[in-house]
Amino acid sequence: MKLHVQQQGPCPGVRGDNGRMSDQDTIIADTRRWMERAVIGLNLCPFAKGVHVKQQIRWRVSPAGTPEALLDDLVAELKFLAEADPEQVDTTLLIHPGVLQDFLDFNDFLDLADAALEALGLEGVLQVASFHPDYQFADAASDDIGNFTNRSPYPTLHLIREASLDKAVEAFPEAETIYETNIATMQKLGHEGWRKLWED
Repeated sequence: MKLHVQQQGPCPGVRGDNGRMSDQDTIIADTRRWMERAVIGLNLCPFAKGVHVKQQIRWRVSPAGTPEALLDDLVAELKFLAEADPEQVDTTLLIHPGVLQDFLDFNDFLDLADAALEALGLEGVLQVASFHPDYQFADAASDDIGNFTNRSPYPTLHLIREASLDKAVEAFPEAETIYETNIATMQKLGHEGWRKLWED
């Protein structure tokens, strides 16, 4: 079994009746908070702020309870993103709290995600990156602070346009240093600093 190592990258939920937050709203709010405080706040992904500020992120919560159902949702989102206007929707976060809570199962699912890209003829057009509450890089111990660069509140698949990524890399000539810079940032922050990041 291989542990995938990939780069990072990420519209508000709809209020339920009587203005109360639905479960979906809460999930999206938690994920937005993580995006703003960690991914953007710690500059873990220099490309994330632009699409966030321009509201070009599509936030989707999958109700899937099985990997098969999640794969169906992923295929639908890949098709949607491939056909969408990049100026309106540049990237998608497919959050799936009801399935693949175990990181090794989640990691195995990424092979199915890659196969779906190939089957749809979208290799080189889109790519799927991954975030998980228990994310672990292949060369790291489970409690290594470096893992937290990819630890999100819920299991999440990030659908990225290759053209947008290429454009972002052109504008950020030292893109190959992002991973090392992120690890250094997390080591400086430490576990205690990570915990304090979520204090209001």
